[in-house]
Amino acid sequence: MEKIKAIIQKIIQFLSEAKTELKKVTWPTPKQTMASTSVVIIIVFIIALYLGIIDYGLAKLVKFIIG
Repeated sequence: MEKIKAIIQKIIQFLSEAKTELKKVTWPTPKQTMASTSVVIIIVFIIALYLGIIDYGLAKLVKFIIG
């Protein structure tokens, strides 16, 4: 029974400390969130396009080599 109480106490302490730390967080504004999201989407699109071109080129090269 003591082990269970100790575990519950540790869980409560953890949640309390997590709540305290979350109060210290500086959350981004909606404008900052949209800007960051836009940058990520654009970068993902550019990388996908680049990898698609590389894949297409390598596929053509393999077809050329194999026949």
